[in-house]
Amino acid sequence: MIDEALISRYNVQVPRYTSFPTVPFWTSQGDSEQWKSQLLRASEAGKLSDGVSLYIHLPFCESLCTYCGCNKRITKNHSVETTYIDALLKEWDLYINTLGADITIREIHLGGGTPTFFSPENLQRLISGLFIRAKRHSAFEGSFEGHPNNTTREHLQVLYNLGFTRVSFGVQDMDLKVQTAIHRIQPFENVERVCREAREIGYSSVNFDLIYGLPFQTSESIRNTFQSVLQLRPERIAFYSYAHVPWTSKSQRAYSENDLPAGSDKRMLYELGKEMLMKEGYEDVGMDHFALAGDDLLEAKWQGSLHRNFMGYTTAPSEVLIGLGVSAISDAFFAYRQNKKTLEDYYSALENDTFPMAKGIDLTDEDIDIRRNILDITCQLKTKLPPLGSPHKTERSESYLHQLLEDGLIRISGDEILVTEIGSSFLRNIAALFDPSFLQSQGSTAKMFSQAI
Repeated sequence: MIDEALISRYNVQVPRYTSFPTVPFWTSQGDSEQWKSQLLRASEAGKLSDGVSLYIHLPFCESLCTYCGCNKRITKNHSVETTYIDALLKEWDLYINTLGADITIREIHLGGGTPTFFSPENLQRLISGLFIRAKRHSAFEGSFEGHPNNTTREHLQVLYNLGFTRVSFGVQDMDLKVQTAIHRIQPFENVERVCREAREIGYSSVNFDLIYGLPFQTSESIRNTFQSVLQLRPERIAFYSYAHVPWTSKSQRAYSENDLPAGSDKRMLYELGKEMLMKEGYEDVGMDHFALAGDDLLEAKWQGSLHRNFMGYTTAPSEVLIGLGVSAISDAFFAYRQNKKTLEDYYSALENDTFPMAKGIDLTDEDIDIRRNILDITCQLKTKLPPLGSPHKTERSESYLHQLLEDGLIRISGDEILVTEIGSSFLRNIAALFDPSFLQSQGSTAKMFSQAI
């Protein structure tokens, strides 16, 4: 168990570092022409040479899960599917028209919302439509997020036929009291069914998303959840810390903070789940992620090729990620952009034949260096020490570096910072060493990020 003093010291608001600079510090107004120039810059620099990754945000859900902080639209009206897919394909055309029809798609991830809200027929129209003017990479990978309650065998079969071999099911917790509090009741039988059907069809990887820190969770409920989950032996498990941000996700006000495990109590839930996973042959990939020995993610970690982007950990080497759909985020290596967050604004921009940008940022050379350090820490558990005279080697960063060393979270070997075994539980805090905005705020940025632990 980790010392309680360490948990107290590092349980501060800190980014998850799916990007750098982090989203709250993006300042651009999202000019469409400027975004085109950044896309062309990435193309000319060879950043599209091994294909692009696509993240497609499908925001619709039939019911509200109160813990969820994602951009979603709650409706039972499935007529919205056609309009939304038309918009996605129109947005994709804007990218094709900018970058050329020889663009190659390396991977696609369908997220949400609830992607399986959409009918199998509409998902087929969407994926097929993407390839009308684009090429499929020889090592193409497709993955999607499915809800165990509404993912049908037909969903699984149609997407498999389109090249999808990975599926992630949002399990979250198997305890009925917890499921009731977060308004996501799904019997074990439903989870078992979709897992079995995916394997019968031929999916090579099933992932379960689990969350610790949800209302009314206890060590007993976590133990029971993992006992149920381990019966099904998904190839991957993402065990996330619940991000309690009621100032941005109003649905999280459905329960009191007094109902949430916190501090060392919350950390104990994670350690218990991790212990049970390790005993069953799972290995720690990195921030929140575990996989069975032999999984591609672990192989990439040991080979030094593991990558991390807005979709999480990935083995795909793409340096450009294009986000399609409302609120989706794109990474053109030299710049980030986020789409408009409401359906109405998103549709309006596309009607005017402009990229539906809401905000973003163009990266400086210093930003790119810092991002490399953060990616190395979160993917390889090591990185190069900033050289003397580096713009981000400041008095504050030196002080924080010494704190991390004294607490045993890192060690220095030659010109490298190495994450220790204890430090692997504090990757967000260690990555913050390279983040000037975090250091300037002394980790106390109010109501901007979730707690690290």
